[in-house]
Amino acid sequence: MFSEISGDLPDSLGDFTPGTVSSDRERWSAVPQAMRDAVVRDAEATLARDWPLITASDYREYTANGNRSRFEELYFTRRRMLNDVVLGELVEGNGRFLPKIIDGIFLVAEESGWQLPAHNAYERNGARLPLPDNSQPVIDLFAAETAALLATTVALLGGALDGVSPEITARVRREIEDRILLPYLGRHFWWMGRGNERMNNWTAWITQNVLVATFSLKTDQATRRAVVEKALASLDAFLKDYAEDGACEEGVLYYRHAALCLHGALTVLNAAAPGLFAGIWQQPKIRNMADYIANMHVAGRHYFNFADSAAVVEPCSAREYLFGKAVNSEMLADFAAADRAAAERPHLPGEWNLWYRVQELLVGTLPAADPHPAPPRDIFYPGIGLFVARDGRFSLAVKGGNNGEGHNHNDVGSITLYKNGRPLLIDVGVETYTAKTFSPRRYEIWTMQSAYHNLPTFSGVMQEAGEAFGAREVEVEIGEESARISLDIAGAYPPGAKVRSYRRMVSLERGRHVEIVDAHDGDKPALLSLMTCLAPIVSADRIDLADLGSILVDGAGPIEIDEIEVDDIRLRSAWPEKLFRLRVPLTGKRLTLRIV
Repeated sequence: MFSEISGDLPDSLGDFTPGTVSSDRERWSAVPQAMRDAVVRDAEATLARDWPLITASDYREYTANGNRSRFEELYFTRRRMLNDVVLGELVEGNGRFLPKIIDGIFLVAEESGWQLPAHNAYERNGARLPLPDNSQPVIDLFAAETAALLATTVALLGGALDGVSPEITARVRREIEDRILLPYLGRHFWWMGRGNERMNNWTAWITQNVLVATFSLKTDQATRRAVVEKALASLDAFLKDYAEDGACEEGVLYYRHAALCLHGALTVLNAAAPGLFAGIWQQPKIRNMADYIANMHVAGRHYFNFADSAAVVEPCSAREYLFGKAVNSEMLADFAAADRAAAERPHLPGEWNLWYRVQELLVGTLPAADPHPAPPRDIFYPGIGLFVARDGRFSLAVKGGNNGEGHNHNDVGSITLYKNGRPLLIDVGVETYTAKTFSPRRYEIWTMQSAYHNLPTFSGVMQEAGEAFGAREVEVEIGEESARISLDIAGAYPPGAKVRSYRRMVSLERGRHVEIVDAHDGDKPALLSLMTCLAPIVSADRIDLADLGSILVDGAGPIEIDEIEVDDIRLRSAWPEKLFRLRVPLTGKRLTLRIV
């Protein structure tokens, strides 16, 4: 799709300005007053703060004990602080924040490596090196993000910075050339794509930020052309791993680093070669990728989650709105505008990508959406086997697919269910990332295991990781009165489970109830786990979940309850301090659960 365009690139590729330059006071003065006030408050608070000190010992901590969060807090705090004062200067325009901005630029420029310790390797699964080698820069997600941050700062504030010293912008250009452009053009990083190797969010995310850095700066035409040609090949490598339905197998959280970064990359490319990429915006696959986030929404900040995504996700921003407009999806544009309007952080204070924050300010207050059809009531994504059905009370999702997908949890056949917008059966999500999260020991982590999803275990044998372990014989029926999915999940288990078939049928009977029927044929007893964030009360044939609903049980033995203390900060962003696992033994070949 993208590489075909390489031959049609114009002789001269234009500039990209990631926003509006500081000297355009009329445009910056038009930012809504509430946003301006919030930006200036944050910038003033940053003036009073000291820049974090980052030492070699901080960098080495990841390889020493696997902790990545402490270094990353220091690293991202620097970048958020620089964001804050840059935005303050753009909004105010009187030079008050320039000294702090210059200090921040030079602190970041003097870091030995822009890549995170967790990404400090030269091969996809290579050993992480304890310290960065500044003679051989690694381009990871956040090296590219850092380049985009500095390039955006120079593009919008370059005149003011040059008024202090031309060396400031010259230093930024040198650092980006040495750390990003030369290695980008001179070597192959795994995320660039090669043959049939599977890509993930890294490809679109990094490509977007390399393009932002390249075209925001005054790079020469030879560099621009070489970057674009390589970027187009990478974007094709990224797209090849999406089905036509546009579903993001990495989960809703990574939509914003995958499909939404594809939109960002296209935005830069369209500025560099106006009109050349217009046809891509209209491709059904791109439209489907854009709409995915709206289709995954449940209520408020709750989304259907699987893989390494939380159930509670930050509200939409201007980026989703602009993506909807670009692909002519009024559904997505209206959803994003309404979601953004309900947010309490209009200027994205936690974001470290400066371009995103500039877009947020310059878009301003979006017009109230006219009434439009709601997102599809039911949808099936065959590419990842994801089924979603809704009525006025229930929102249901069932995950098929396989256990070899990006950011995989062993969850083939698992169910997520909301009633009246509240979680009833949950996908727990993922804890704070450590070295173990992306290591051969990943599936020792409880949140990754099928026994902590809404799935059966067979005498302690759980699902196995890998593309070979997946659902089979998947059937979907969608009608006016009901919607259902039926799938055999026995193939997701290793031979040790001794399960010949485990046919699960999940039905939404509209306006009445949800029914789960599990039929088991195997040589080991089946024990079904049900995960909830509500304290259950269990009787012989019934599970009551607080004031939300009840599960009527037929075909089970005595049910046991495990309490799980939640102390991880990432999990606590979505869940209370306790979760509950119900362990439901099947007494025969068939178990029926009716949720009312």
